[in-house]
Amino acid sequence: MAGSENSSGGGTVQYIQHHLTNLCIGDCDPVTHQAAGFWALHLDTVIVSSLLALLIIVVSWSLGRKLQTGAPSGFQNFVEIIIEFVDKSVKDTFPGHNPLIAPLALTIFVWVWLMNFMDLIPVDLLPLLASYVGVQYLKVVPTTDLNTTLAMSLTVFGLIVFYSIKMKGLGGYIKMFLFHPFGKFFIPVNVVMTAIEELAKPLSLALRLFGNMFAGELVFLLIALLGGAATIGAGLLYILPLQVILDLAWLIFHILVISLQAFIFMVLTIVYLGMAHTTDH
Repeated sequence: MAGSENSSGGGTVQYIQHHLTNLCIGDCDPVTHQAAGFWALHLDTVIVSSLLALLIIVVSWSLGRKLQTGAPSGFQNFVEIIIEFVDKSVKDTFPGHNPLIAPLALTIFVWVWLMNFMDLIPVDLLPLLASYVGVQYLKVVPTTDLNTTLAMSLTVFGLIVFYSIKMKGLGGYIKMFLFHPFGKFFIPVNVVMTAIEELAKPLSLALRLFGNMFAGELVFLLIALLGGAATIGAGLLYILPLQVILDLAWLIFHILVISLQAFIFMVLTIVYLGMAHTTDH
């Protein structure tokens, strides 16, 4: 969510670039602070995503120790609603049965939603607090980092390949590339077309989530800049209410966006794994 603290001296471009720069360690450019090689690590992405994963584990463990069967608490009811929603999505989408799919889908939905939710925190708040302890760059929305969405999508892709080979056999998996979609007389074309089709799965998962969350973050930054565009005086009386209205409207809409993106990532994961579990293509 847009905050009131803006970069006063750096200008609009510098303000946006600063907020979109990760806390990079390792092989990083000393001037731009961007990754300059393979051995660069976005430390803020790792820390925030890991803390949110730890939050899921701790809450699940705590809730599991206090389960109530007769009169469950409000939070337990909320968690049960989410579990039933994910379970229904799996049953409606996934053919057959695999005990891994429902827990995987639930983990993806909750974890992605929590990472997306970080976008609703005022954009200047956490970076400002971090600056007090010497951290100059802090990007707190892991899903606005393409490395995060690609890592998740490649993990799903690995499961797709594993179950495709398990269900079809190695020979059947190779035949899928050789004879689909145009038959045995177009093997070179089939290999290219099927490879593109398979690689499109992780790319579509990663880029869809990243693109939507990155665009949402940019909108919050642009709204935050409205406050810095007005000087103290009459202009502020018009700009500040406009900023609050736009901020609140985009926040409400973005709640739908972050939920929808988590749902889409979960459903596509179920669909792709369901396709991998079929013996035909």
